[in-house]
Amino acid sequence: MVIKVFLASSSGSTAIKKKQQDVVGFLEALKVDYTPLDIACNEDNRMWMRQNVPEDKKPANGIPLPPQIFNEESYCGDYDTFFDAKEDNLVYTFLGLPPPPGSKEAEQADKDNIVENGTHAEENLDDTIVPVEDRNGDSNKEVKQATDENEEGEGDEEEQEGAAKEETAESVGDEAPTVKEEEEAAVEETDEEGQAEEEEEQEEEELRQLEEQDEQGSAVVSGGSTFFIFF
Repeated sequence: MVIKVFLASSSGSTAIKKKQQDVVGFLEALKVDYTPLDIACNEDNRMWMRQNVPEDKKPANGIPLPPQIFNEESYCGDYDTFFDAKEDNLVYTFLGLPPPPGSKEAEQADKDNIVENGTHAEENLDDTIVPVEDRNGDSNKEVKQATDENEEGEGDEEEQEGAAKEETAESVGDEAPTVKEEEEAAVEETDEEGQAEEEEEQEEEELRQLEEQDEQGSAVVSGGSTFFIFF
């Protein structure tokens, strides 16, 4: 397959020159072999291009402008369709070429094949099938043994957790009476302090009464003496 790119080497249009450079530069970057055909210096090339561009792809004036791209005699498209294919990572499809392995377009093609016919999906299923001897032989024994070990490990962990809970409950039980005793002792100390304060108040009251009595007795005695002298 030969990719043909029809160009105008002596075009006076800056837009046409830029489009031609974009197409040629991208094909060279992809390392796609192509043949440039000049329509400015070769009348046969110009006539062939105009005759082989489909009527529905020609502009309103009927004269297609370069660049125009063909795969042998099959028309691929102009710059606009080439640009759209480039944006969609479908340049090889646009050119009618198989995409190279590892390219984005090849990966997309593989995904499309999986969706359409499921070929790769069946291959993947075959890879995941477990052999009969692995399902019914030593592999099951190893799996069962590993399961038993896991269950034993879980049982030991449960026993350890139960023992830890019991120890915690015992420690809480031992601490509870101690806290209660401390509270009772605090209440007793408070009561004793209250009694001591009451006793002190009573003593003070008694002393106060005694002092009042002494003062009253002294007043009586002093009054009697004074009365006796004046009489």
